[in-house]
Amino acid sequence: MARTDEGRGGKGRKGDKGAGGAVGAAGVGSAQIEERVSALESEPEVKTSENPRFHPIRRLTHLWHYREILVNLTRKEVKVKYTSSVLGTAWSMLNPLMYLLVFTFVFEVVLKSGIPNFPIYLLSGLLAWNVFSGALTLSARSVVDNANLVKKVYFPREILPLSSVGATLFDFLLQGIVLIAFMILMRYFDYLGWNLLLLPLSMIALVLFTVSLSLWVGALNVKYRDTQHLLNLALLTWFWLTPIVYPMGFVQKEFLHTRFGETGLLVYLIVNPMASIISGFQRALYGAVFPYSHQLASSGAPTNRAHILLNVSIGEQAALLGIAIGISLLLILVFWRSFFRQAGDFAEEL
Repeated sequence: MARTDEGRGGKGRKGDKGAGGAVGAAGVGSAQIEERVSALESEPEVKTSENPRFHPIRRLTHLWHYREILVNLTRKEVKVKYTSSVLGTAWSMLNPLMYLLVFTFVFEVVLKSGIPNFPIYLLSGLLAWNVFSGALTLSARSVVDNANLVKKVYFPREILPLSSVGATLFDFLLQGIVLIAFMILMRYFDYLGWNLLLLPLSMIALVLFTVSLSLWVGALNVKYRDTQHLLNLALLTWFWLTPIVYPMGFVQKEFLHTRFGETGLLVYLIVNPMASIISGFQRALYGAVFPYSHQLASSGAPTNRAHILLNVSIGEQAALLGIAIGISLLLILVFWRSFFRQAGDFAEEL
């Protein structure tokens, strides 16, 4: 029995029964994706249309049924990025190295920020940001770039932005090698301990928040193509509003010296979940809230109590990540519902 497209209840559009042959989507692996979609479409199904109401649990089950398509599209995104490239996946590792070179010159040589072990500090936050910004950039074009696939066969359209998130997570693994290499070369192990427990919590918060906004921009760009251009400006602004190259401790100090105090800092972390998430990665990997005091203690020089990271306990940092996770889950429900309702019109909009 033929499946129908998303979102319009009894008025849903039925998917093609015979989607044989190569799909006109650009990139590698499209033929295999079409074959798998066609195979899934040939399986018997009881219902003939999507329920007009959005049910997250049922939808998750539906997405699980199409998990092979998600894996194939993710693999396609990665292959397209590095096909015919001389250095291949090495380009992914060169990205943080170039950022490190530029920011080290600006903040350490010119501005003399004085952050000890600056490469570790920068990379611990920058790699998480690269996942976020890279996924949103790819997701904004995920539906548009797969227009031929969307028009020919049925599959849950959420798979398209989700595959973009998966591709950037692959890059994150490669870029993580650069961070580990610097930690080994600089013998940076003194601050690693219980704070490492924040790493999986930070990763969960990062993925959930990224998925939520990826669903939003993926659907929005189908109708308003200016979204992808506005997104680049928004990400540039957001980058400098988030303590990645400058200390989070500086932001905390400035808030405490205003009439807003700790309340203002908490509002800032809630309004900008990426600040909490980046802070979690920095606490897990960089670890040193007071790196100056540790370095100067052996020399007998006066201890400088200025802190680099957010000056909270590990438990409080975990609570901030928990808030970010809660906000992300709420945003996923909102933007997923919006994506689901708009998905039925994608074929006409493209």
